[in-house]
Amino acid sequence: MPYDLGATARLTAQCRDPGGTLTDATTVQLTITLPDGTTTAPPVTNPPAVTGTYTVDYLTEQSGRHTLRWQFTGPGHAYTDVLDVSLPQLPAILSLADAKAQINVTSATDDDEVRFWNNATTYAVEHFVGPVTVRQVTEVHDVGVTDRLSLRRVPVLGAPDLVPVLDGGTAYAAAELDVDLATGIVRRKDGGLMRGPLRATYPAGRRFVAENISGAARLIFQHLWRTQRPGRSGGLAGGGDDYSVTEPIPGLGYAIPNRAMQMLDPDDLPPGMA
Repeated sequence: MPYDLGATARLTAQCRDPGGTLTDATTVQLTITLPDGTTTAPPVTNPPAVTGTYTVDYLTEQSGRHTLRWQFTGPGHAYTDVLDVSLPQLPAILSLADAKAQINVTSATDDDEVRFWNNATTYAVEHFVGPVTVRQVTEVHDVGVTDRLSLRRVPVLGAPDLVPVLDGGTAYAAAELDVDLATGIVRRKDGGLMRGPLRATYPAGRRFVAENISGAARLIFQHLWRTQRPGRSGGLAGGGDDYSVTEPIPGLGYAIPNRAMQMLDPDDLPPGMA
């Protein structure tokens, strides 16, 4: 499960002899290859009275996939693992408290897993209705001469700044442009043409999240939790049919309950915008 950028990840490894028995090694080294290709070898600790088990508390500094290479000698043993670190996380549609309330969980024991599925829920909802959490979007429009651009991440919250991709091109400031917030269509206010290719930067998302969107997020989150944690609080026991998915959703298979889809219908993206 991904760690937040800046969090400390406790990395654990076990050394085993050729017969599979835990045993203390003569030397242990962990080499971490960061997403940018650099490496680091933090000190490794053997907890007292825990045979063959080694830990490293690693403070994450980069987002992305890290490769972990554990090397033991005496006996010789080695293996490779991975560590994922999230991008600075956009807020989820549901707060942690709201997600836990939906599945009737009060303890903090499963908070990391709740946050994981809550974030997955946000991506699922935004697949259908576009950005919900507010963010800055940057995208390239490979156009020639045109009187309009269609921004891809709607709804948008303001006109974009347009800068040329190629040397010698023309930039267009947000103040010079008009944008339809619902469709993302951008035009110059003076009616002139724009010359590309252009890189657009603009705010997208919703300042207010309507109840049908947050309600659908609750249903999707609960469905994902129930299918992963049968028999636990909020699990499948006692009423699985209530969240049954009887028809696959294009692009998401059986991950989305039908009732959640119905709640999202009023805010579905126009054709070709998904």
